[in-house]
Amino acid sequence: MIRKTLCAGLAGLIALSGCANLADSKAGSAGVGAGVGALLGAGISKGTGGNHTGRDAAIGAAVGALGGYVWSSHMQRQKAEMEAATAGTGIAVTQTADNQLKLEVPSDVSFDTNSATIKPNLRPILDRFAQTLSANPATTVRVIGHTDSRGSDAINNPLSINRAASVRDYLSARGVSPARVAIDGRGSREPVADNNSDAGRARNRRVEIFVGESGAQGSSGQPAYGQARY
Repeated sequence: MIRKTLCAGLAGLIALSGCANLADSKAGSAGVGAGVGALLGAGISKGTGGNHTGRDAAIGAAVGALGGYVWSSHMQRQKAEMEAATAGTGIAVTQTADNQLKLEVPSDVSFDTNSATIKPNLRPILDRFAQTLSANPATTVRVIGHTDSRGSDAINNPLSINRAASVRDYLSARGVSPARVAIDGRGSREPVADNNSDAGRARNRRVEIFVGESGAQGSSGQPAYGQARY
């Protein structure tokens, strides 16, 4: 019974999410995910003989809403534009599992050691990025700064935030509203390479830029990303 309930719920979620994408919806996908998640949660509660149907439905709704980002034709076009703008730079442009556009900017393009000053070779890329954001006003942006492990948290944590803030301020100077750009810093807590080598530390000194449809906002109207700083 549990397996049948899970399969039916997941099948419904996949089908409805596909309809939202086909319609090029900007806001409905989160609601679709939440609705199917609620049904799935309630079904699991009944299938297991539990008496917490309301609680499990709420949990299911929250989980379903997490998949609510929309990968629309606008997002696909913006991805293609950024792939062209960053070709040969070492910047990775990808679509995340939850339908956000991600730009991972390594240190040789972004920042020197112990610096939050944007390097000259990143500026034309951010210029082009600002243009794509202006052409796609329904999107919101999250910028996360990172450092290598050298230095203390007292140094690395604000440095990572300052790196993200530098990107936001650069975009703002080129016409992107700072209200669209959430920033955060993770210090050295999320390395992608070994900090015991120069090459590894260079990879860890980076910024990550995420772009999502504004329909994924929470009820407060702010991007539903968590731990965002302004």
